[in-house]
Amino acid sequence: MPQVLNIAYTSKPVSRSGAIVIYVAENGVPDGLAEPIWARTGLDFKNVAGATGFAGKPGHMIDLVTPSGLDCDRLVVLGRGRNGDMSGETVWADRGGSLFAKLDSLGVDSAAVVIDEPGQSPDGVAALLAGLRLRQYSFDRYKTAEPANGKSTNLAVTVHLRSEDGMESALAQRMATVEGTLLARTLVNEPPNVLGPVEFSAHANLLSEFGIEVEILAPEDMEKLGMGALLAVAQGSERPARLVVMQWKGGAKEAAPLAFVGKGVVFDTGGISIKPALPMFDMKGDMGGAAAVTGLMKTLALRKAPINAVGIIGLVENMPDGKAYRPGDIVTAMSGKTIEIINTDAEGRLVLADALWYTQSRFKPSAIIDLATLTGAVTIALAHDHAAVFSNDDALADRLIRAGLASGEKCWRMPMSPAYAKLIESRFADMKNSGGRPAGSITAAQFLAHFIGDVPWAHIDIAGTAFGVPNTETNTSWGTGFGVALLDRLVRDHYENQG
Repeated sequence: MPQVLNIAYTSKPVSRSGAIVIYVAENGVPDGLAEPIWARTGLDFKNVAGATGFAGKPGHMIDLVTPSGLDCDRLVVLGRGRNGDMSGETVWADRGGSLFAKLDSLGVDSAAVVIDEPGQSPDGVAALLAGLRLRQYSFDRYKTAEPANGKSTNLAVTVHLRSEDGMESALAQRMATVEGTLLARTLVNEPPNVLGPVEFSAHANLLSEFGIEVEILAPEDMEKLGMGALLAVAQGSERPARLVVMQWKGGAKEAAPLAFVGKGVVFDTGGISIKPALPMFDMKGDMGGAAAVTGLMKTLALRKAPINAVGIIGLVENMPDGKAYRPGDIVTAMSGKTIEIINTDAEGRLVLADALWYTQSRFKPSAIIDLATLTGAVTIALAHDHAAVFSNDDALADRLIRAGLASGEKCWRMPMSPAYAKLIESRFADMKNSGGRPAGSITAAQFLAHFIGDVPWAHIDIAGTAFGVPNTETNTSWGTGFGVALLDRLVRDHYENQG
């Protein structure tokens, strides 16, 4: 049975709880709201800290079982680091993740967490609570056996503060981002036999419950529009393609929307240019961009973001069937441009080519941002710590970099230039879909630029950050949901209330 996590906050004194948690600064002693709680134990804090090696650094812990003078099963003292180290929201979120891990390991069913320290703000505390929820997430719906650890399936965490001012709004905003991130994680984690293009589009259609307008285009609709690039990728699969359009209308009626486009290759064999067998199972995550866009749209709706936004995802499966497209084929994109197929494993850019052209043609957006697990090359350049940003607009690129630092979903800008564009010139068509191994992530971005007009545009290659990354304080899931928090922060900081 999945664990249920209940989160609350209050300015009332601590009452009966399975665990009471207090924080102590590096080389400090319990102070503020924590001081009278520790005093009730009758113990000398410096002696206990010395005996346990506790110095107040992050990760340090004192765990007192059935402490005298307190109505709890255990008193947990956690290191908060040096004063002044907790100003960033990402640090607070990490603290929440590590707190959940400790409470989960203790097997308690309730915890009262006392927060009273320099740098405390409603946004910081909301980030801590969000970190709890992010770390608690697990994808185990296909496991039939219950875990044999004997732990409670319910955990109630109440944060005790001096003041509740600003908490309701801060927590609602932050949890909306969490819900979008967890939706994206779940979509990425789903097995490919369960989540095909049709099933994915059904998940997206559920967002209509939150006020999002959803349209789903079938292959015949895309054929009428001339989406020969996207449909070429899909033609080798028995599972029909879908293009999903999600609109959130929270801004002024006449305001141009901000557009988000996601690559949704629900499984990628590489097609005729088939991938090696060993890492192919990871390719159920090749729809991480579409998952992030879907999660973002849910977040914007949940927090009733004052902006017009459109999310468009192209959903296909790339299979090596007798009807599959081949190396050497020439296909015609919706824009009318022709593409020579060099490698059928360079398929995501074909999906995006038609999705991007459709987006700007129909919606005339103020800016377009696409997300895609596009190239293995980006992991060679940046590994799993940063996503790559390519852009035709310096201001947009800079905003994404700053939003990445603020949200913890970091980005690094990569170059684009005519010299790289030359690598995808074709002898037989307007362009070819692969420039080979050199600068692979850059030539992929140069390819996408052919399907962008004058609109500010950014392409984010999340192949190294969307799945299979090392565990963090806030994520132990295979799918990360990367991109939801990044783009929500971008929207909040730069695009809301703009008319």
